[in-house]
Amino acid sequence: MIDSTSVRAHQQAATAKRGIEIIVSVVPEAGSRPKSTRCVDGQGLPIRLSLTAGQSHDGQAADDLLDHVGAGTIVLADKAYDADRIRSSLRAKGAFANIPPKANRRSKPYFSTWLYRERNLIERFFSKLKHFRRVATRYDKLAENFLAMVQLASMRLWLRIYESTA
Repeated sequence: MIDSTSVRAHQQAATAKRGIEIIVSVVPEAGSRPKSTRCVDGQGLPIRLSLTAGQSHDGQAADDLLDHVGAGTIVLADKAYDADRIRSSLRAKGAFANIPPKANRRSKPYFSTWLYRERNLIERFFSKLKHFRRVATRYDKLAENFLAMVQLASMRLWLRIYESTA
């Protein structure tokens, strides 16, 4: 599953000096939010993470996040990822794209609504990730620091699943 979400910046995160890389690679304006794109497995646990500018299209980060996909894999995504480029790259790898077609698409590819129901796992992952206060409020000014915090929070979610109950 692949999807993206935007994260609000805390007011102190927008006051970085010029020359320092900001989350969105420019000085954030009011309403400018970075997008965090994630790829999760069948249990809703993160596999790959990416950080892009808030105004960029969701499909731009898809190539890097889906380059590990193997044959026989089913990729669930929303309409933002409905592009011939993404579908053909997945087909070349032997994977199946279960992406709802956009309304303006002339030839509608096969889409299973039954499989698409499982996509709620990635939305639940976003919800779990935003329980971490530092991720939800985004105090970090640098993209590397924010991505590192998202990665640490993701590792903690992995550890919660596999921790011992003894």
